[in-house]
Amino acid sequence: MAINPFTSFVFDLFILSAIIITAYTVNFYYLAFLSRTRKESYPTVDWGTPTITIQLPIYNEKYVAQRLVDAVCHMDYPKDKMKIMVCDDSDDDTVELLSGVVDGYKKEGYQIEHVRRGTRKGYKAGALKHAMKTTDTELVAIFDADFIPPTWFLKRAIPHFATSNIGLVQCRWGHINEDYSTITQVQALSIDFHFLVEQKAKSNSHLFMNFNGTAGIWRRDCIEDAGGWHTATLVEDLDLSYRAQMKGWKCLFLPDIVVDAELPAQMNGAKRQQFRWAKGSIQCAIKLLSDVALKRHVAIEAKIQAFIQLTRHIVYPLVLIQFLSLPVLLAAQVNLYVVSVIPVLTIATYLAMGPGAYVLVIQGMYKKSWKSKVKLLPALLVYNAGMSVNNTVAVFDAILGKKNEFHRTPKYGIVTKKDDWKDKAYNLPFTQTTLLEIFFGVYGIMGIFIAIFSNNPVFVPIILLQTIGFFFIAYLSVSHSRFKRNKSSDNRPKTKKEKMANTVYKLSMIGILAIIIFGGYMAISGYNSDIYPLDRIRGNLDGIGASSDPKIIRDHLVAIQGDLDMVMVNLPETLDSEGKVISRNPVWIFGTESTNFLRIQNNIDTMFTGVNEISNISKDNSAYHTGMLDIKERASLLNINIMDATPYMYVSPANMMFSAIWIAAIIGIFAVLKRKKEQLNKSDEE
Repeated sequence: MAINPFTSFVFDLFILSAIIITAYTVNFYYLAFLSRTRKESYPTVDWGTPTITIQLPIYNEKYVAQRLVDAVCHMDYPKDKMKIMVCDDSDDDTVELLSGVVDGYKKEGYQIEHVRRGTRKGYKAGALKHAMKTTDTELVAIFDADFIPPTWFLKRAIPHFATSNIGLVQCRWGHINEDYSTITQVQALSIDFHFLVEQKAKSNSHLFMNFNGTAGIWRRDCIEDAGGWHTATLVEDLDLSYRAQMKGWKCLFLPDIVVDAELPAQMNGAKRQQFRWAKGSIQCAIKLLSDVALKRHVAIEAKIQAFIQLTRHIVYPLVLIQFLSLPVLLAAQVNLYVVSVIPVLTIATYLAMGPGAYVLVIQGMYKKSWKSKVKLLPALLVYNAGMSVNNTVAVFDAILGKKNEFHRTPKYGIVTKKDDWKDKAYNLPFTQTTLLEIFFGVYGIMGIFIAIFSNNPVFVPIILLQTIGFFFIAYLSVSHSRFKRNKSSDNRPKTKKEKMANTVYKLSMIGILAIIIFGGYMAISGYNSDIYPLDRIRGNLDGIGASSDPKIIRDHLVAIQGDLDMVMVNLPETLDSEGKVISRNPVWIFGTESTNFLRIQNNIDTMFTGVNEISNISKDNSAYHTGMLDIKERASLLNINIMDATPYMYVSPANMMFSAIWIAAIIGIFAVLKRKKEQLNKSDEE
């Protein structure tokens, strides 16, 4: 069946997105295969006790900073061979806290320095670059504030530098608060996928792997040979490790050395971290891919995998494109089944490419404990689907070259389920991205109805999964929001401004919920009055095409006329010079005759006349067969016309006006919340 140019464009976009997403997915499974089958050997020897500097980049981490310094100072390594640089760019209570801790360890004989450069220029990369100016040891270890290195870390990791071309040793991240909540559990699973599949596969081969910013040790000569730390991107770790490998250095991943860390417990913190990683990766793609492609000594496979790793976050915009396209294609009755019209094979293909294959990967990662991890897979799929909006914004930020600002992920010293973060400093309110997540959630509800009423229920689970994800992320973003003066003491009573901000926050939550419910009601009501009648018309036209009984055909035509009357009432009219209505067309700009409902009405009238005429003619008469053929041809043509018109019913002037008002109302609430946040920030600066 022919489809109009707009639907054809959407279909092509949908298929192209599906092909690219599938390619990235298949590549992940390829890496999973490599991680289990390919292994390069790098010998370890007793390398003695080389000198090492441990750099600790910190910014406003009063809940975890001392825990980190204590863990580093308690590592089993000679004090005269180990220097510790606390690179503190903080501007809150953390400065005083670390000053006392550093002084205490100095008195115990540790070579520890509290480095205050007086600026945040370059953020973390700037702090590390500044620290390298005075670093003269053979090795450099780096730990972020939320990590807790074990006492034996250096003695087990350093021997892997026995091979002269090893420039970096990256260790696996552990999760000290993995069981704190559902979002920490799915984050842990996602991070394990990265380390135990991607990092392991690349380390065990000639492919490029990346430094993860912490829990790793560098050879100082490697850092200097690669050009040192750059501040041009938000992921200085990825940038430096790629430049080092282009210089011929080897990066090694050690899955058996695990360094525990704290996962973000607040949804807005997790989104901030994901945003930084997504934006930074695309920035590195823009910066580095041409250099990687031109390096002659880099293998073709390594170049391909470098491209995939640096650009993999483009999958998120493609997921949203598919999500937006699917209801449009279903409404236009485009066949999207994998094999002909067999729904079972379609859903089976989705399951095989997604959850089914992931189960096998999890089995390989966790061995005996895999069953407990598989239970988290549905939650991970929902989490990743919901995060697609946040990460899509990050991708476009990078592509459009928006100014970098390194927003750290706040940590609260959360270890057990009894620990709470909600009344602590550094809490983050939700951002404008939450508005988009709500929009996509409401759109998803509409898409579910379209899938049902277009007789494509097989696609409901696919749309539903993403819809739940958008609402889940939006809900936690809102419910995890707190308005506090971040630099103030935790034990003081709330100020009047804070109480006012929290009151505004609660009222805003009620307002947003009311707007969402009202918007959902209006969407369902609008679908019932504008779109569903067209679905019924198509069904009746199909009935006409399948029948040769004039009485049954007339019944279908009567039903069609009733639905047509309902739809035409709301369509914009076009008048001629004499004031006569010549068109009722949902395509209010550049409308065509194929979507003119007056023309469709004329065809229905002609079909009524035709069926009345052949009702009085014998079925053996040639005129009967000619009249019946004409009715069926008109029914087939009208079916195409209705399909052409359906997508435009969604973008009627009334719908666009309502959507604009709906979005403006939510933006208005966000503006009020942002103003309150700015007032609190201004109070901090006074």
